Amino acid sequence: MASLRPQLGASFAAVRALSLLGCRPPPATCSTSAAACGAAMEPVPRWLAGLRFDNRALRALPVETPPPGPEGAASEPRPVPGACFSRVRPTPLQQPRLVALSEPALALLGLGAPPADDASREAREAEAALFFSGNALLPGAEPAAHCYCGHQFGHFAGQLGDGAAMYLGEVCTAAGERWELQLKGTGPTPFSRQADGRKVLRSSIREFLCSEAMFHLGVPTTRAGACVTSQSTVVRDVFYDGNPKREPCAVVLRIAPTFLRFGSFEIFKSTDERTGHAGPSVGRNDIRIQMLDYVIGTFYPEIQAAHASDSVQRNAAFFREVTRRTARTVAEWQCVGFCHGVLNTDNMSVVGLTIDYGPFGFLDRYDPDHVCNASDNAGRYAYSKQPEVCKWNLQKLAEALEPELPLELAEAILAENYDAEFRRHYLHKMRRKLGLIQAACEEDAALVAQLLETMQQTGADFTNTFYLLSSFPVGPEPPDLADFLTALTAQCASLEELRLAFRPQMDPRQLSMMLMLAQSNPQLFALIGTQANITKELERVEQQSRLEQLSPAELLSRNRGHWADWLQEYRARLEKDRKGASDAAAWQAERVRVMHASNPKYILRNYIAQNAIEAAENGDFSEVRRVLKLLEAPYCMVGETAEALEAAEPEGTGGAAGRRRSYSSKPPLWAAELCVT
Repeated sequence: MASLRPQLGASFAAVRALSLLGCRPPPATCSTSAAACGAAMEPVPRWLAGLRFDNRALRALPVETPPPGPEGAASEPRPVPGACFSRVRPTPLQQPRLVALSEPALALLGLGAPPADDASREAREAEAALFFSGNALLPGAEPAAHCYCGHQFGHFAGQLGDGAAMYLGEVCTAAGERWELQLKGTGPTPFSRQADGRKVLRSSIREFLCSEAMFHLGVPTTRAGACVTSQSTVVRDVFYDGNPKREPCAVVLRIAPTFLRFGSFEIFKSTDERTGHAGPSVGRNDIRIQMLDYVIGTFYPEIQAAHASDSVQRNAAFFREVTRRTARTVAEWQCVGFCHGVLNTDNMSVVGLTIDYGPFGFLDRYDPDHVCNASDNAGRYAYSKQPEVCKWNLQKLAEALEPELPLELAEAILAENYDAEFRRHYLHKMRRKLGLIQAACEEDAALVAQLLETMQQTGADFTNTFYLLSSFPVGPEPPDLADFLTALTAQCASLEELRLAFRPQMDPRQLSMMLMLAQSNPQLFALIGTQANITKELERVEQQSRLEQLSPAELLSRNRGHWADWLQEYRARLEKDRKGASDAAAWQAERVRVMHASNPKYILRNYIAQNAIEAAENGDFSEVRRVLKLLEAPYCMVGETAEALEAAEPEGTGGAAGRRRSYSSKPPLWAAELCVT
């Protein structure tokens, strides 16, 4: 009988949730699923009743009317020519259940703080689970899937589109703002191709947490208002290794001014010479003009007003602003150690936001060649390559805007603005991270480059090293640096960590065979296209050999020497900065304040997300909610709210709980084994 209690509890909870929402539960003999009943009864929202929809995008851009046919025909995979959206309906989930809400994100929509009493809070969560799962539609919502194309890993893929996401509509707030709502994971659309349009709990938790983490870090991003899980499951082969398993379906509520992207303008692309793919709306320049009018008029009204009588100059000003925003956003990524993982053109926002959190990751040990996406075998989207990749993507946007923006003019704008804006914003952020608050100096770029080189040489933790530098002792009389060097080298990679990081990835016999092939038949070896991988593997073997000859004491001594050299340069630069201030005490206080406001203590490391995912998959959502609160205050000082939350975390002896540690410490060794695809 004990095994039946969870099922009975879920049933009683569903009935109570429906009654709290003013819905009549289905008869006891009804065989229809709770999810289907929830959608069919059209419950009246209470908490969400004040959301006022005004779906401008569907009025301004062409919408495909689904072809006639049986139920579900609207979601059949197909080309969608001559349209930017296709009307769809979410597919209900079985017994949706709220994982977490982001109160700061929902506040954008004018939704108030959570109630104090349990009954009201329970009703609010039940309503969120029902409407933010797609099982019921809010009054005024008009679900639709957006049609777009994209260059994926450098190759034009043709029509892509919202294969797992749905536009719900645009909410207008009392503050005069307009926010697009989107559900991700609500079932098939015409753009799902051979997929099921579902997202699983692990990826949904990662997107939910990272969207909010990035916002609170100060990085331009889409937001996540809710994460809902369910009893519905799908089969996923997580690592593409032939070991599929069933996973629970989940949905994320995403919020942004718009989810239009570079790929939105690529639906007009003619047949690509390399891939043979073409956009579904080739030759429809009238739609391209409509889209430009809508995007610029809605999201860049100052540009529209300044160039109302000259469309070419208007479009040039638009492209210039997108270029600058993109450069600034990428600079923000680099300064917090964020790796996107899938920087295809269909994942680039036309308003400069970070969108589509898939196999993302934050740097732990500083490695400019770090690749966070295990599927990116060639390292196209490595951390250090992100600025150049985004510039390449802007080139593709420029090509997609022609003839409304002559390509020669767009390329000149890109050449003139992107690199300069990236360098300017990156150095501005890095100076603040280093506490250089007076006038900029020419040598600052070299100082930053030397710092990153030292971090790479010592395997230093990116986030913790910057955070620690705020306590670097400064003054006219240099104090003893021994204690500071001890703290700093504690953030460097241990011998065990380095051996794990540089362990060979190929069987020695396979490597030997590939090297023999390179010597005997270089033409065939070049065709295989693995030269870069072989070079990296040889570097790993060489590095592993050096590490075998190194003792922990020698590593520590070497690391202290590297850091002592750089700190000498840093101290000299800080002294120069201090001399530029009229009040040394005020300068010191401001330096520390700026550094603490620029160097986060908490980021969403992979192992932190994994702990939350493991707990949630076992039905415990408290860790997701605790981590969310922690990430809402990433720049917390010691003794503030986030620190108190961390101190209050429960002790455990097994599973995720047993592996917990302070989330501001270096990641544990097992974190290096985590793989995200």
